[in-house]
This record gives sequence, C-alpha cells and structure tokens, in this order.
Amino acid sequence: MIDASLVPEATVIGASGDSAPVDVSAAEHPVFLITLSVTAVVEQESIELGVFASVDGTTWETKPIAGLPQKFYVGEYPLLVDLSQRSDVRFLRAHWDVGRWGRGPKTPRFEIAVRLREVPPSLLSEPRERVGATS
Repeated sequence: MIDASLVPEATVIGASGDSAPVDVSAAEHPVFLITLSVTAVVEQESIELGVFASVDGTTWETKPIAGLPQKFYVGEYPLLVDLSQRSDVRFLRAHWDVGRWGRGPKTPRFEIAVRLREVPPSLLSEPRERVGATS
C-alpha cells in the first residue's frame, strides 16, 4: 500500500510550486486519496491544487488529471484520483497555485501538507453496492 507525503506537514509556502514526484507503479490498486491539509492561512488569499501525471517522471502532462478548486480556509480537503483507465501513469505530483489580494503584503502565506494514500477496493465496494441498489 502506498502512503506518501507529497508535502510534509507544517510546510509554509508563499508561492506556487510542485511537490516531488511519487512513483505509484507499485500500487496494488489504481485509486488514490489525496488530501490537502491547510493548517494556517491569512485573510484574502487562495490556494488551488492540481494533480499531474507522468509516464517517466520527467515529462509531465500539461493538464492536471484531477484537482481541487480554490480554497480560502483552514481545513482538510480530500480528492479521489482513479487511475484505472490510465495504466501508463507511473508518477504523480501535486502542483499548487496561490494568490493574495487586498491590503497588506501581497505575498501569500499558507501552512499546508499534502498526503497521497492508496485506497483498497474494499473501501470502494460498499459505496458502489449502494449506488447499484438505488439505481
């Protein structure tokens, strides 16, 4: 089971950036839960998270395969990434864009963490069974 930190806890960021790539080719299951944890934020700023894929860890797709819309507040924001139709993907990385507006310093300041965890099929089977029962 893959359980990796894309961005370590309590990482302070003030600009857009990328995490280190994580090799997901050894995953037993192609579904991952990526969690953005925002533990500190100042007023009038936003963060947006995208997940990018690569076949070789060097060349990255130009568009994210999944993403979270802008977030403005402290909290945990989950994102489910299903690679079952993308057997060519071997690496994932997070990319974040930050912005700040209004009065005061124009440099954003977030304290974040991003975690990637492989999701076992047993956790997905119950919700799928419920959906099938209501159809």
